[in-house]
Order: sequence, then C-alpha cells, then structure tokens
Amino acid sequence: MRIVISGSSGLIGRALTTDLESQGHQVVRLVRSPVSANAGAAATWDPANGTLDPAVLEGAGAVINLNGRSIADGRWTPAVKTQLRDSRLASTTTLVKAISASASPPPLLINASAVGYYGDRGEEVLDESSAPGSDFLADLARDWEGAALAAASDATRVVLLRLAMVIGHGGALERMLLPFRLGAGGPIGSGRQWWPWIAMDDITGVVRFVLDRQSVEGPLNLASPQEVRCAEFAKILGGVLNRPAFMPLPAFAARLVMGEMADALLLASIRARPNALHDLGYEFRTPDLATAIRHAID
Repeated sequence: MRIVISGSSGLIGRALTTDLESQGHQVVRLVRSPVSANAGAAATWDPANGTLDPAVLEGAGAVINLNGRSIADGRWTPAVKTQLRDSRLASTTTLVKAISASASPPPLLINASAVGYYGDRGEEVLDESSAPGSDFLADLARDWEGAALAAASDATRVVLLRLAMVIGHGGALERMLLPFRLGAGGPIGSGRQWWPWIAMDDITGVVRFVLDRQSVEGPLNLASPQEVRCAEFAKILGGVLNRPAFMPLPAFAARLVMGEMADALLLASIRARPNALHDLGYEFRTPDLATAIRHAID
C-alpha cells in the first residue's frame, strides 16, 4: 500500500514509518523543505498556508496525520497555545482540502488525537462515547477531531486515534528516566490520578489493524487495558530501574514548574478504556506496563 504520512519525524511518526516499511508498504513523507533527490519517498507541502498538491494523494491507500507541535514542549503561554492549535488545525485542514480535491480520494484518513479529549474526570470510566472535557487540551482535541472528520465521505473513512501517554524510546518516558535513576522519582500530586498509557508497538499494531479492516471508523482510545494510577506508575518505573520511587512531587511544585500544563498532563485523572478496540477484537501486544518500559529502554 502507498501511505502518506505527516509528522513522520516525530516520536510516533518515526516508529510508524519504520514499521510500515518493514511490512512492504511505501511511505511517502510530507515535508516542509524542498525535496532533494536522495530524500527517498517524500513530498513537499506548506500546511501553514494550506498548500498540498492533491496529486500527492493519488493512489494512496491511506493518509496518516500526526502533525502538530509537542504539547509538552514549553509552558503553555498564549503564544504557545496558539502554535499548538495552529500546527494541528492548519495541517489537518490542508490534508482534508487535498483529499476533497483529489480525483481519487484515499479511502482512509487516520488522524491523531489524545485522551486529553476527556479532560480531568476523576474516577469516571471513559470510553469513546464519553463527552469531551472543557479545558484547553480537551478543546484542542475536540477541534482537531472535528477538522479531520470533515474528510469523511462515502469514499473516505476517518479513524481518530485518541492517544494515551506513549511508552516508547523518547517522549514522556525519557523525561522521567533521569530523576528516577537519581533516586528522586515518585508520584506527582496525590498520586491517585489515573494515568492511561500505551506501548509504541500497540500504536503500530492498531494502525496495522485499522489498515486491514475497512469497517473501522471513528474514535479509538489507544490506552492499555492495564489501568494504573500515577503512584503505581511511579512504583513500576522505579522497579524496572531498580530505584526507589518515594520522592513525591507536590501539585503546587508541578504547577510552579509547568504552569497550566501540569494540571492537564500530570495531575489530571483520565480513566480511559479501549472499549472500541476490545469490541473490534484487537489483541494488545504489550498490555503490561513494566514490559513496555523495559522494551522502550532496551
């Protein structure tokens, strides 16, 4: 299959590109800089200005949109919030416009999203039918999904990947390793908040699953069936590293360092369950957090 990917240089994009190419698919990377002769399968686009030649999508079996500034890259100042929104909505709108203008639209758009869609919900069990939250991250995810769903038609189905914390080589896990290795790791805030997570090989596994099943559409919670609270997550990570995990980070300290981002990413409780994937028959490759951490570190 010919698969067009935006955001291929990110944590998920790199892993997904490698996995898809190992399965014999041709991956066409959307890049902003001019394409050189040795760039491999790549095409130039300008999402900020809404520019993408619809011909790039001709013959593609799927488009995967992972484009967007990292939500954990710096404090959420008003300027950063604008960049977080614009980087997602502009790229998605550009892809949707190209899909609509294509003489032969790709049959599938897989668009990234996040379990942050639900907001801080305490002990409430959340599945794909649950209502969105009302904070910045929830509004961002809702609007991002709305932009992607504009591509839905008789010719194109849309799948929304509501991603939990990704356990892979980099990202959130990488930021946690140093304090834990120094013996300064531990729960954040009360430690009772639910921290949904997903192993990288289950992200690639779900994408393969979606590519192979034409009946799959709509939102999917990409969260492991193993539910853990923040304190348990810290204990498991400390156990894998053979380090103590009893140095708590008070909520006020997290907010002091990270601002509003601390409430959305660290202190929020999101008990998201992968009910849609369960109903579809997807079998998780790495449902155990300790195993996922070991794989990522190794």
